[in-house]
Amino acid sequence: MSSSDELVIALPKGRILKEVMPLIRSVGIEPEAAFDDPESRLLQFRTNHPNISIIRVRSFDVATFVAFGAAQLGVAGNDVLLEFDYPEIYAPVDLDIGHCYIAVAQPENLEDDSDPSHWSHVRIATKYPNLTHKYFAAAGIQAECIKLSGAMELAPSLGLCRRIVDLVSSGATLRANGLVEVEKILDITSRLVVNRAALKTRSIELNGWVEKFREAIDAS
Repeated sequence: MSSSDELVIALPKGRILKEVMPLIRSVGIEPEAAFDDPESRLLQFRTNHPNISIIRVRSFDVATFVAFGAAQLGVAGNDVLLEFDYPEIYAPVDLDIGHCYIAVAQPENLEDDSDPSHWSHVRIATKYPNLTHKYFAAAGIQAECIKLSGAMELAPSLGLCRRIVDLVSSGATLRANGLVEVEKILDITSRLVVNRAALKTRSIELNGWVEKFREAIDAS
């Protein structure tokens, strides 16, 4: 098998991986045993298809691997897709998993200042600076974004900024850190993503997998 025949599928680590694996298996892809071994340090795994392997990477890196053609298929949230906005990525199937949303949050004691329509400038800690800039610019608000990769909830209490933009699932982390949600920005789900160049050169093969995922979603 030449490297050009290999099909690499990029999957995100963490919560989404647990949700997506039943779909991966339902379309007939079974990774090697090491994939489910918590002691394994492998990052790329063989599957029951000789030409297909799975890589397990950070959720933000899925989009990069697929956009640059290192992986031909992947699973990424629309938060990641909108943040990077790679033209090389096509997202044909909403997998109906990974439900959450992006919201603006601030300390409880700023509730009197919780109406975004009254804001003209905001300083925001977020891992989505591009998405956040676009959202507030559309509302005529100047957003000064400080990029963080995690522990966003610490930023207001330590004086880094007054507000954050982050993923919200249950809201428990916000409440535990004295923050309240003031505005929802975007609902999030995970999508099947395809490298556009690969889709042109391997259209029968990749469209076949896209259709299998679509059928699995319709049947679920």
